[in-house]
Amino acid sequence: MSAIETAPSSLAYPPVLDFGQQLTHEQLRQSVDHTMSRHQGGPVWLFAYGSLIWRPECSAAERRRARVHGYHRGLYLWSHEHRGTPECPGLVFGLDRGGSCSGFAYRLPEERLEDSLLALWQREMPYPAYRPHWLNCRLEDGSKVQALGFVLERHLPCYAGNLPDTLLSHILASAKGRYGTTRDYVEQTLSALRTHAMPDRNLEARFKRCHSADKA
Repeated sequence: MSAIETAPSSLAYPPVLDFGQQLTHEQLRQSVDHTMSRHQGGPVWLFAYGSLIWRPECSAAERRRARVHGYHRGLYLWSHEHRGTPECPGLVFGLDRGGSCSGFAYRLPEERLEDSLLALWQREMPYPAYRPHWLNCRLEDGSKVQALGFVLERHLPCYAGNLPDTLLSHILASAKGRYGTTRDYVEQTLSALRTHAMPDRNLEARFKRCHSADKA
């Protein structure tokens, strides 16, 4: 039997996934309103750490390199639709507790703010897999802003956590969903980070190790 087949039950693949009920249009609006009620005022910034870097959802009045502390980027969220299927789930990035993360801060235009936020929620929150959260974000010039980010909920079944290399290699080699493979998704994110001179060296090393293993 393979290493994947003999993994502990908590790491069985494919996992039994339960994303809960898809949020209705009204529930999405309520989530937006609840999140905005905790905003401290002033411009609304969005922190982009994954596909929002290379495929933004909405236009930005300003874009700045940025970093948040207390959270790091990881392939910790199961994807049963966009980058995988229920039979062969893929992975997507999320912000998890600990460390720090580089990315971009987008200042959203005030004149289209409501539409921009709803479009963002429809993309990131079709299921309640993330928690919208206001992050302490430092821009490249040293100034600080409060930026919206989508952080992971560890207690949910869709949280994959830090998987072993053997399982990650298998997922990179096989998982494909509506928008393409998990491997392409990771490669595009790493490429965008390198292009903007803020490579994620830990993720680069792990991807190289697991990507090489899936071709062995």
